[in-house]
Amino acid sequence: MTHLSVNINKIATLRNSRGGNNPDLVKVALDCERFGAEGITVHPRPDERHIRYQDVFDLKKVIATEFNIEGNCQEQKFVDLVLANKPAQVTLVPDVLGQITSNHGWNTLKNQDCLKQIIAVFKAQNIRVSIFVDPVVAMVEAAATTGTDRIELYTEAYASNFHQNKEQAIAPYIKAAEKAVELGLGLNAGHDLDLHNLKYFAQNIPGLLEVSIGHALIADALYLGLENTIQMYKRCLA
Repeated sequence: MTHLSVNINKIATLRNSRGGNNPDLVKVALDCERFGAEGITVHPRPDERHIRYQDVFDLKKVIATEFNIEGNCQEQKFVDLVLANKPAQVTLVPDVLGQITSNHGWNTLKNQDCLKQIIAVFKAQNIRVSIFVDPVVAMVEAAATTGTDRIELYTEAYASNFHQNKEQAIAPYIKAAEKAVELGLGLNAGHDLDLHNLKYFAQNIPGLLEVSIGHALIADALYLGLENTIQMYKRCLA
């Protein structure tokens, strides 16, 4: 079964908007685990506008499921943070400074050398590495030569086109996933997956190990409650 990793960035955004520690990020992470999530994802950015670097240290102490830290490996501060905490997985995302949210995958051809170097650093510390890629077969093929353990397919294009033509929307993702499986890469996915489009995606993507979902899941939880929402997402993956 595909695992659900809950991205808790939006909880940190809410906390930071008021100051103090309400909602309590650590408690929410532990509750997500208790409600059935198989992992917790955070994506700290240099300005710490949502996840603070101290949050990562606090979470690492208590998380019992898989801890996944996302970020740009071209920022030394991020690299140092990952090495200090040694999560189960680091997901490398090519964000630029000040970017609101991730909006593209790595060009694994142009960035081959730098990816190889940093992936070797993380793997030497027994940290599983996943790299964020667009659903392009050539990018998947080049990812396989970087030494990464997994790729994470960037699913915004699928989500944006799902309601117009779901077969067409998912077609490039199926091809990319098939290539990843052929090359022995583990497969994750994330970005704008929700209760409407997740089940179809999970049913049609071969070898899907994990999805990371934050914004939609937290928004749904406002209406449905966090425990119920996590269970609903897990049923989409069953």
